[in-house]
Amino acid sequence: MATPKEFKNRRAYHDYHVLDRIEAGIVLIGSEVKSLREGNLSFAESYARIENGEAFIQGLHISEYKNARMFGHEAARRRKLLLHKREIRKLYKAVSIRGQTLIPLKVYFNKRGIAKVMLGICKGKHSHDKRAAKRKRDSDREIRREISKYSD
Repeated sequence: MATPKEFKNRRAYHDYHVLDRIEAGIVLIGSEVKSLREGNLSFAESYARIENGEAFIQGLHISEYKNARMFGHEAARRRKLLLHKREIRKLYKAVSIRGQTLIPLKVYFNKRGIAKVMLGICKGKHSHDKRAAKRKRDSDREIRREISKYSD
């Protein structure tokens, strides 16, 4: 089997502080799995919710599989997440705190070929936090550049 594909939500790390992570299974239909394997995924404005003791992910856009036109799927439908009840209770308590939300951090296939979602319990960043993170990233890049210049 080929190496498992992994799709990261880089925007989530820019817009949110990730407080905790939890892995969940996701209920997909056949054409969605094939489309995911091709890399047709967009995290734009996706989030997870707890409703009636069940977890759902909304806004996760999986494009239609081109070879399954007749048996295709709706691209941005609400998808159920597979979690244990104690995990759902933990997430519900975390999200009930003001300012915290569930954001998908990455979607990947595990060693057995099963699609998984890494959810993050996140708190939104302010604009000054984003500027500080960008400044630190730029300075780290400069330091690495200078070190590599003299290490050769």
